[in-house]
Amino acid sequence: MPENSATILAENPPATATRSARIWGRIRTSTFWMVAIGFAIRILAILVLHTYKFRTTDQNFGFGWEMGRIGEAIASGQGFSNPFHGITGATAWEPPLYPFLIAGVFKIFGIYSHASSFVLLAINSFFSALTCVPTFLIARRCFGEKVAVASGWTWALLPYVMYWSTRWVWETSLSGLLLATVFWLALTMEERDGLKPWIEFGLLWGIAALNSPVLLSFLPASGLWAWYHRARRGKRSFGGVVVASVIFCACIAPWLMRNYRTFGKPVFLRSNFGAELRMGNGPWANGTWMWYLHPSQNKLALQQYKEMGEIAYVAERKRQAVEWIRQNPGRFLVVSLKKFVYYWAGDPRLSKFPPPEVKNALFLASSILCFWGLIRALRMRKTGAWLFFWLLLLYPAVYYVVFPHKRYRHPIEPEIGVLAIYLITEAEPRKKKREKAS
Repeated sequence: MPENSATILAENPPATATRSARIWGRIRTSTFWMVAIGFAIRILAILVLHTYKFRTTDQNFGFGWEMGRIGEAIASGQGFSNPFHGITGATAWEPPLYPFLIAGVFKIFGIYSHASSFVLLAINSFFSALTCVPTFLIARRCFGEKVAVASGWTWALLPYVMYWSTRWVWETSLSGLLLATVFWLALTMEERDGLKPWIEFGLLWGIAALNSPVLLSFLPASGLWAWYHRARRGKRSFGGVVVASVIFCACIAPWLMRNYRTFGKPVFLRSNFGAELRMGNGPWANGTWMWYLHPSQNKLALQQYKEMGEIAYVAERKRQAVEWIRQNPGRFLVVSLKKFVYYWAGDPRLSKFPPPEVKNALFLASSILCFWGLIRALRMRKTGAWLFFWLLLLYPAVYYVVFPHKRYRHPIEPEIGVLAIYLITEAEPRKKKREKAS
């Protein structure tokens, strides 16, 4: 092709190329397409990998674990009960929202059926794909559109974040969606007027509490953040805080009343903290989950649970853990430090594929990029940097006391990803500057 013809084509690209560029420009910044494509890939993974076919050798316990058992009890007309094997009575071992979702699916599609597992994994996949929206909005508000586009598409396409939604019947994906949405809402509260944002704030936190109470560790920081930044703009917040508080209490009050009537004493949302504390602290504690103490895995523990009742059993487990901590404060600190390391670097338990060294190296790399990105954001005084700080400080804290698990990091993965991608995008212009200088 003659040189002048090539120049003309470069300066005047074909109409089809221009149209394609415009279409791609709209798609790449569209949260609709992020959600749609992310959801489609997750559904494809469920179908191709047959992840809806849970094993039945453990009487379907791997299909939802305690929440699946409770869902079965509800669907069978036995109420919110029986979290383990057999008839064990009323429970508050798990919060109510997700078990009731499981029960609804069981009612329609059959208890522990392949159809139910596919529907529940599809619902989880929708929650996971929908998380692209708050992830994109958080990144755009704090770091600009470039980081937002990369963060949204990374969440939509990255296989790692799809794992929990396509393989686990649990509240994990919904927790990630709720926490990211609340995070974004807290960022925007300062520029919104009226009671509507406060109504949304109270309602979202009420739903989050009923889904996973551990999310509440971020509630004080998000509320104080919104109040402080509104105060800097001269906006009043007292009335809104009252409204949000009333709505939040109205959301959780029925469940608290149910627990009080059922157990004869106050139980806040879920009852099992003492048992979880014991499974991370005691003789032979090494910083990982001592799964062999769980009533679903230990026949003696299950027998004690049945004989003592849930509340007394949990209280006894808590007493054992606290006594060990008091008698071994130095050992407790060492174990807690291990839990911190395992939370951010991956636990050392063996796995066939990928090898634990590879898996944990990738896990640790994402944590390093996240913290490095946070430090960079704080130094550059980026919008919301301190809100990221409080989330990363407060949310994981309880797991340094009980025990870590990779699933426990998933609810804050959207924010971790945003910070990591921000750091990567910041490195590009700095590299170009050094090249120009040389």
